[in-house]
Amino acid sequence: MPVAWIDVTKLSFNVLLLLERVQLFWFPGWLPEPELGTALNANPAVAWYMRHKCPEIAEWLDQVLTQAASPLPQGERLGVGDASPPLPEGEGLGVRADVRAAEIKVMNSINDLLVYAVDPALYDALPFLGWDSAELNGLADFSGKTVVDVGAGTGRLAFVAAEEGAHAVFAVEPVANLRCYIKAKALENGLTNVFAVDGLITDLPFPDDFGDVVMGGHVFGDDPQAEHAELVRVAKPGGMVILCPGNNDRDEGWHQFLVGQGFEWSRFEEPGDGIKRKYWKVV
Repeated sequence: MPVAWIDVTKLSFNVLLLLERVQLFWFPGWLPEPELGTALNANPAVAWYMRHKCPEIAEWLDQVLTQAASPLPQGERLGVGDASPPLPEGEGLGVRADVRAAEIKVMNSINDLLVYAVDPALYDALPFLGWDSAELNGLADFSGKTVVDVGAGTGRLAFVAAEEGAHAVFAVEPVANLRCYIKAKALENGLTNVFAVDGLITDLPFPDDFGDVVMGGHVFGDDPQAEHAELVRVAKPGGMVILCPGNNDRDEGWHQFLVGQGFEWSRFEEPGDGIKRKYWKVV
């Protein structure tokens, strides 16, 4: 479900040039393709970037470019950075309204990714992240432990563990701008035990039996078997795997999977976003 964390009408379509390979890889099946085709035909530099930054989607891009909702007349291309108002002063003069409408629809569909790229502090200030930290630190004793936070985002879970006295917290996050945000926030708060590293829930950069606590929030579920196997792989025998929050309060497909893998679970509330579930087990 699309979010509205940032007003994309104030952004140039060139903001997509800030996205990373892993994010572009998620685009097929996610973005509105006719509008994306229109926007990319009008912004060839963005199309070039996507094709070369993530070659895996090149064939899909070719298909998208042929199904533009509003193709430009042959030979007409807008300049790099062009887009129609509203935009920062000096941009967007004389651009077709239908092209700008397509750009806005595309950007709204990836509103969350754009927040991460433009201003992670907007995400970090969202009310739903204000849930009671006791929901997490009541599950495990972090003191002196090696902790892995998978899909760390702006560090909501990582900083709980760090403040509870963890020996080292490895905040695994594939988005470089979010890793920079975590590093800056740790420095600002005088936390020398937080280390931001690149990685995915299915490809964690650690050896077997590495962490005393391996955890993540709103990250599990795209590939339950592979994700669970990787979480368990890097957890020490006798360590814990925690998903907090794990999912919404409904029996989505991975709920029964996790229960079948021996996870306990309970419910708690995210402010303004309703009841969530959390899961935990000893490996």
